[in-house]
Amino acid sequence: MKCKDFQMLDPILEKYKESSTNLISILQEAQGLYGYLPLELLDYIAQKTNIKASKIHGVATFYTQFRLHPIGKYLIMLCQGTACHVNSSKLIEEAVCDELGIIEGQTTEDGLFTLNNVACLGCCSLSPVMMINDTTYGQLTPEEAKKIIREIKKKESKEV
Repeated sequence: MKCKDFQMLDPILEKYKESSTNLISILQEAQGLYGYLPLELLDYIAQKTNIKASKIHGVATFYTQFRLHPIGKYLIMLCQGTACHVNSSKLIEEAVCDELGIIEGQTTEDGLFTLNNVACLGCCSLSPVMMINDTTYGQLTPEEAKKIIREIKKKESKEV
């Protein structure tokens, strides 16, 4: 993206111009517009708001809600919290990685899937659990996790 592509953010920056305490809101809305926060966009925000670039980068990298890289069409959030961990979430992770040919934090070459481990999804009674976009899948086995991904792949191949 070039700076001129970031002009869609200007009305948001104008809305929050009165206070530098609105940085998280600015970053949330920027990510909503662009899908992620490329470093050039963070620099653009710094330039337009007079907030130090180092502060903006620090906030964007501290909070897990912010992404510095584009994600796939399907974001897989795999819970690694205590309940999921004791119920073999690592086996689910291995199965997903095997099925997709990626490791945690990566996106498949076709841009369809991104795998992110998360600390807790708040669905402990369903452990082990993963969310794909807005859908929660619980009481998973490695084979069930692979089956879910295969079904999504099949659906996507029909839509192409």
